[in-house]
Amino acid sequence: MSAHVEWSTRSVDETDAFDYWRDMICDAFVQLSARPRSPEPFSGHIAHSDLDTVQLSTVTAGPQQVDRTTSLIARSHEEFVLASIQLDGRGVVQQSGRDAVLDAGSMAFYDSTRPYTLGFDGPFRQLVVQVPKRALTTRLLTDGTAVPLGRDGPARLVSDFFVGLARGAGSGAEMQALAPHAIGLLDFALGIAADGARPNQAAVSRRVRDAVAAAADQPDASVDTVAAACRTSRRTVFRALSEDGTTFTELLRAERVRRAAQLLRTRPDLPVAVVAARSGFAGPAQLHRAFRRELGTTPGEARTITPPGADRHP
Repeated sequence: MSAHVEWSTRSVDETDAFDYWRDMICDAFVQLSARPRSPEPFSGHIAHSDLDTVQLSTVTAGPQQVDRTTSLIARSHEEFVLASIQLDGRGVVQQSGRDAVLDAGSMAFYDSTRPYTLGFDGPFRQLVVQVPKRALTTRLLTDGTAVPLGRDGPARLVSDFFVGLARGAGSGAEMQALAPHAIGLLDFALGIAADGARPNQAAVSRRVRDAVAAAADQPDASVDTVAAACRTSRRTVFRALSEDGTTFTELLRAERVRRAAQLLRTRPDLPVAVVAARSGFAGPAQLHRAFRRELGTTPGEARTITPPGADRHP
């Protein structure tokens, strides 16, 4: 059965309006925190409809910032994909280091299982579509990044459908029959948005390689270190290296050998143990094994050899 409910700050005193609003948005969506962005009196209204697995909320409100924080995520078990369709005003969705700008007519997807921020500097109106992740076959990017969908072509058809569905959701149970079609259409739109948002693979690979090079002299360098430096996920790092035909271990070892070989040539006075430490190796034994594997020689012999790629990172 479909259900429709409306909340408004008009039902409380002006001094209590924003506190009431915080409760409203938590009832309509996932657990959220919020703060106003204007000293002016706040007002807000939400028309919320529940069509089986599809929840539609038309939000009309004043300037504010809404946050889905790590602590709020930890205290809840909701796993939703949300789509904001901007009807009036302007907003920004921020997730995983990416901003999706929402102008009137545009649409953006984001993931409730990752922290995000919604920002509105002025009055706005938007439709928020909320669907359990399990109901969709298409997934957001592996790092949970907010992805935008434009306002023309297929995007316009998708947004028009959901705006019409929200408008009629409170008028009768027959709208329930459209819920399965809504899921399929949302899957379609999410696929378009995710494909358009995927970064250039060559650029990702370059960033990963640069991050490995920067971290190689640290004994505790790891995939997590590189992922954090690239502001992406572990899976993205693994995928970029796999498509380059290498692994994190292989790339890290090769970079450390390159650094060690450069030190051996330019600083012949340094003991092998010092070279190993400055290059990120745990000790001389690990350094010897890596040289045998990468160069087929010993550190001592390598003092007179210029290895491939020696000038790549001066």
